[in-house]
Amino acid sequence: MPIIATPIGNIQLTIREECLSELKFTQLRPEGELLDPLLLEAKKQLEEYFLGQRKVFNLPIGLWGTDFQRKVWLAVGKIPFGQTITYAKLAEQLGNPAAIRAVGTAIGANPLLIILPCHRIIGSNGSLTGYAGGLEKKKALLQLEGQAVQGTLF
Repeated sequence: MPIIATPIGNIQLTIREECLSELKFTQLRPEGELLDPLLLEAKKQLEEYFLGQRKVFNLPIGLWGTDFQRKVWLAVGKIPFGQTITYAKLAEQLGNPAAIRAVGTAIGANPLLIILPCHRIIGSNGSLTGYAGGLEKKKALLQLEGQAVQGTLF
């Protein structure tokens, strides 16, 4: 599995059917050289993001999940750089304000961290809430995007 180093931790990339299908944080170390053009492009775009030079990713992505999960993930992908939204507001935008927990569960299964920026989802009171990469990484990503992070992480 291809692994790249970033300023906030190592990331494992997975390709399926010529699309980026998974991006997750890992404790594994990078080994070898990336040869696949899509992996090289993903690495380049992530480096640009961490340098503050990229606000939108332009990569072919493949989303394998339920229809509801894909709907949530695509909505998350539309949250602009440097902005946040609450779980409740996202559920409302998806046409089902009562689906807050279901939206949270789908976000928790997001296969493309950073690319589909679920770190931009916050609690109704402005607090940081769960993130598959860990709350410290969520805080770092929000700060990278210019967000003042309020309160404690826990």
